[in-house]
Amino acid sequence: MDSEQSLMLQLLNISKSYGDLPVLQDVSLTIESSKVTCLIGPSGAGKSTLLHIAGTLMSADAGTVLWDGVDVFQKKEKDISLWRNESIGFIFQFHHLLSELTALENVMLPAYISKKKRPHLESEAKAILERVGLSQRMKHVPAQLSGGEQQRVAVARALINHPKMILADEPSGNLDSKNAHDLHNLFFELSEQEGQGFLVVTHNEALAERSHHLIELQDGKIFQTRSK
Repeated sequence: MDSEQSLMLQLLNISKSYGDLPVLQDVSLTIESSKVTCLIGPSGAGKSTLLHIAGTLMSADAGTVLWDGVDVFQKKEKDISLWRNESIGFIFQFHHLLSELTALENVMLPAYISKKKRPHLESEAKAILERVGLSQRMKHVPAQLSGGEQQRVAVARALINHPKMILADEPSGNLDSKNAHDLHNLFFELSEQEGQGFLVVTHNEALAERSHHLIELQDGKIFQTRSK
């Protein structure tokens, strides 16, 4: 895959403030497909804010967000929502699973929201749950699953629409070391085998060390970067 093909996400001169407090100051970076990129830095550095802007969950005060060269914030809000559901998978620290739905139903939910007819949707969802090691837990609701299992359901849900990229905010923050390690392994497998890109906000040193690209934020600015 050449550099032009692999270019997926560009953040150009992004700035964001909350009132009089500057959170991001003229941040620019490029995120490629088939790579795991980690955002690190102290609390309050602007990591989650940058992730939310990249995922179009929040707008910047200044700067441009380009996905495959397209300024997505120039779309109408309804079109942004539809594009986001189809193009980006989100994984959060606290899962955000619907308690009344089974693991299988939670995974299928983003596909229902897209309103596209997919006759093989259930078999797709089952295959993804098998991929993340939950073949025996598909009919269980979140309360019947461990924390690690719930996070794997969240990963499967993020994958159901075959997104170009996964954005994850502290995805292993509430997991024990084994479950965190297993989750990180899955990210790298998906990156290598499926060509998906990952942009991950994390405090996990092991994941940061393994990442293809590492970006450290301090005081709303890029402090340093590292690529393997």
